[in-house]
Amino acid sequence: MGNGTRINAVMDEIQSKIASRTYLPGNRLPSVRAQAQMMKVSVSTVVEAYERLMAEGIITSRKGAGFYVNGPVAPFALTQIGPKLDREVDPLWISRQSLETDNTVLKPGCGWLPSSWLYETGMRRALRNLAKANTLELAEYATPLGHPALRQLLSRKLMNTGIEVSPEQIMTTESGTDAIDLICRFLLESGDTVLVDDPCYFNFHALLKAHRVRVISIPYMQNGPNLDLFESALKEYSPRLYITNSAIHNPTGAVLLPVTAHKLLKLIDNTDLIVIEDDIFADFESTPAPRLASFDGLSRVIQIGSFSKTVSASLRCGYIIARKDWIEDLVDLKIATSFGGGRLAEEVILMTLTDSGYRRHMEKVRLRLADEMVKIVSKLRAIGIEPWLIPQAGMFLWCSLPEGIDATIIARACLEEGVILAPGNAFSQSLSALGFLRFNVAQCADDRIFEILKKVLLEYNTNHSLLI
Repeated sequence: MGNGTRINAVMDEIQSKIASRTYLPGNRLPSVRAQAQMMKVSVSTVVEAYERLMAEGIITSRKGAGFYVNGPVAPFALTQIGPKLDREVDPLWISRQSLETDNTVLKPGCGWLPSSWLYETGMRRALRNLAKANTLELAEYATPLGHPALRQLLSRKLMNTGIEVSPEQIMTTESGTDAIDLICRFLLESGDTVLVDDPCYFNFHALLKAHRVRVISIPYMQNGPNLDLFESALKEYSPRLYITNSAIHNPTGAVLLPVTAHKLLKLIDNTDLIVIEDDIFADFESTPAPRLASFDGLSRVIQIGSFSKTVSASLRCGYIIARKDWIEDLVDLKIATSFGGGRLAEEVILMTLTDSGYRRHMEKVRLRLADEMVKIVSKLRAIGIEPWLIPQAGMFLWCSLPEGIDATIIARACLEEGVILAPGNAFSQSLSALGFLRFNVAQCADDRIFEILKKVLLEYNTNHSLLI
């Protein structure tokens, strides 16, 4: 490593700690000698790095007192918190690539249906009707709990999954992510411990990092979390929250078995653990899977959902289902953080869901997904990629690559070819899914995906053989 590279490494280390707020304005930096010892570089290297940081106005020196952080508090930077393991394909990277690229890029790694699969007819009809509606619907805030008729509809729909709940136990939110964020604000303190599945939806990792909590992952099996390790984590860490999908698990597509659900709820008896059950894929099920919220009666379980996967991601609308006393406190928090919900969005969602064509549309989507699942499994197996399981419903396939192949390298190579993949370690807190990819079968219609994957896998094997 050249001296210039060492100087840059010292500068990067200091700037990273300022960005993550480890070093706040006015904090004294390690002495030149201490920094040199920590980073195993020469004193002169640190002196030069500090001089350059002073020249940029990032730090300042006080005669006889050392070096100090200058300026206002740095903006909160999620990417600077923790080690930059797998940085190029971490959760935020996948989300940004999928959201920022246009439709010329193929996105088998994204987490939503193609726009042509959504209920466009019902949406357009709702928007036309709403354009003629009372001015209140177009201009006013929603009530704090959310649209009364939408909450009434949700109360009826939830009975299909065995959850009996009054509309007063339902509060609308800006989205499913907003729902989890509000619950985290409500229940968590900085430094608390949260359990997640391993693998789990990658944005859970990013969101929990923003709340500055300790995250412990529990291996997820084909019938639910590993209960032995779950019990050990309860005893060792006294966690405050557990976040999971019970119905169609993201990314694996697995379904929680009733016996696993009952054992899990028994384990958390006499603990302070609260469960957040993310149920945003409910409308993709043909036969409802067991719900923790149903078995628990919403005593220790909070359920959340949204409509971005089935109606529209452009209309941001989600909901929280919980005990009435918790909902009262969550309403106050909602008002404090976003004041009122989106009345317009909630009205459009209600009109679309109650449109006579929505039920038939979702039946077609479920059949189409089942058909695509069979086709995509066959295409993946033809190039040596094997599903971990064949899901009962939904859009996701959690797949293992041939032994010894690094999914992150495959993802980088495919990105250069215009294909966005979702490599396993983005979903794994323990980084134990290096050989896995998550595929969205609804986004895999273009055969170029498999041609590019086949080519990249072949090049990987060829280069690996040359190295050996």
